[in-house]
Amino acid sequence: MASFAISKYVPIIETIRTYKKEYIRKDLVAALTVTVVGIPQYMAYALIAGVNPVYGLYTGIIAAIMGSAFGSSNQLITGPTNAICLLTASAMIRYMGLPNAYQMLFLMTFLVGVLQMIYGAIKLGKVIDFVSHTVLIGFTAGAGILIALGQFNTILGMSIKNSAAMSTMEKMYYIGTHISQTNYYSLGLGIMTMAIIIICKKISKNLPGALIGITVPIFFIIMFALDKKGVKLTGTIPSSLPPFQMVQFSLENLKNIASGAFAISIIGLVEAISISKAISTNTRQKIDSNQEFIGQGIANIIASFFQCFPSSGSFSRSAINYVNGAASRFSGILSGVFVAIVLLFFAPYAKFIPSPCLAGVLIVTGYNLIDKKEIKKVVRAGAFSSDSIAMWVTAFLVIVLLNLDYAIYAGVALSIVLYLKDTNKAPLKLLIPSQGKDSQIIEKEIEDVKEMVDVLIIQLEGNLYFGAASDLGEKLESIVNKSKVFILRMKYVTTIDLTSLSALKVFIRNVKEAGGVLIISGVKPDLDLMLKKSNVESDIGSDNIFLSENEIFASTTNALERARAALKCEIGDNAMKSAACNLIDSVSAFKGAKTSSLSK
Repeated sequence: MASFAISKYVPIIETIRTYKKEYIRKDLVAALTVTVVGIPQYMAYALIAGVNPVYGLYTGIIAAIMGSAFGSSNQLITGPTNAICLLTASAMIRYMGLPNAYQMLFLMTFLVGVLQMIYGAIKLGKVIDFVSHTVLIGFTAGAGILIALGQFNTILGMSIKNSAAMSTMEKMYYIGTHISQTNYYSLGLGIMTMAIIIICKKISKNLPGALIGITVPIFFIIMFALDKKGVKLTGTIPSSLPPFQMVQFSLENLKNIASGAFAISIIGLVEAISISKAISTNTRQKIDSNQEFIGQGIANIIASFFQCFPSSGSFSRSAINYVNGAASRFSGILSGVFVAIVLLFFAPYAKFIPSPCLAGVLIVTGYNLIDKKEIKKVVRAGAFSSDSIAMWVTAFLVIVLLNLDYAIYAGVALSIVLYLKDTNKAPLKLLIPSQGKDSQIIEKEIEDVKEMVDVLIIQLEGNLYFGAASDLGEKLESIVNKSKVFILRMKYVTTIDLTSLSALKVFIRNVKEAGGVLIISGVKPDLDLMLKKSNVESDIGSDNIFLSENEIFASTTNALERARAALKCEIGDNAMKSAACNLIDSVSAFKGAKTSSLSK
């Protein structure tokens, strides 16, 4: 029992216990492929974060191993990602020139991990639901544009003093006013890298285009000594494993990085859970969101002691891991080990990598971040819909705001406000019974009631909460004098709170004062109990409330029978009866009606 509890929180134990020999080859092949693709990404993403490429490699080692060991998904690869690196750069932009900048960075990694651990420990697995899909589309699109624009000065070979402290817009202004300083060797190498990546992708998705794209230009650097012609190289990368270093704690630093750490912790989890669940639709693996929170938290906490910046699940590397047959979480662990081997034995060769080539990788990455298909779907659903507005506003804020965490908060807040705006309308349909074919009664939906009718069916739907109560009251008030008998159909009401129930009570009172009769049909047991407790039943009489029954149309049939009595249809001969009475007299035909609007 104790071993089961431990393996629940340390999933690698269960993986070791159930590991099969046939998994070894699959995990090795997947891990090697992820390593080949990941190394140039780790170095390039470090540049996005505004740090030396070696820290990207450190993060790619520690985060991949820890995230795979403690996370929920078998295929998720944890490490540097473009969105997290962009948020990191935004949070650190004011501090990168300070002597203790890197200490603050590693402290932020630690804080991100602690926050994620807390989310998992208190079971906040649904916290990511507050970040809507459209906000993420807008964020990634804006981030893609920002990443691409942020690399223009590097690919053009321009050196901008204090560029780390400048916003992207400030960099673009500088580039525009100093375009004559372009180094065409740098530009040529950057374009070469982008062309190689695009061609490799068209030939085969399995080709490591980024790795080829930064390797081929090295020959030109060496052959033509382009480093002496102004082409900036990556520089020396230490040939060693990530060194252990204690995180430097400071209340002042914690206060400075808290907002950025909070945004990174949320977006990091959104990325990790979204990717894990997307892959699990094919693998059928059950993803535990809270365990993934804990896994990502542990990865960041441990990584902070090995000079790593914040990390999350990578969509591209996780997809490559899955496509190449990863059978267990050991593929992610091995990918981190392989990066460590490369760093240990091949780091000296990295100094020849041209910076404009890494910039080319990032420009292509930024362009690919813009999910054009998803954007088209959102726009097609409505150019001025809540989803569309949230997407465009978030993308715009990402581009123009200096602090990206504010863009995330604004996007989430906007999506909630727009959601509340959409849900404060009470779903209500007006239906009138009319004669169909073969003496059947059908229900005809109408927009409004222009003249007085004998029977009016009001069909309420969905969640009637306090936000919709005002709209519900106004709609009901407008029809108080439009019918002799109202049938209030409640079958499709999922929930109703006391505020909306009060609006119904006001309508009941107004109908009685106007001399009308109100009948409630399709009442479910839980709603019936609520009607009794709130005295609605005593207001209209228990004989005017009909419970939802198993027999099709039974509740509505009974309500119409009650309407027949209320209209005194049994008095007088057929010639004297109203059209409504004659219609209701054929109520037996109701049970055979074929119209979809008829209900219980």
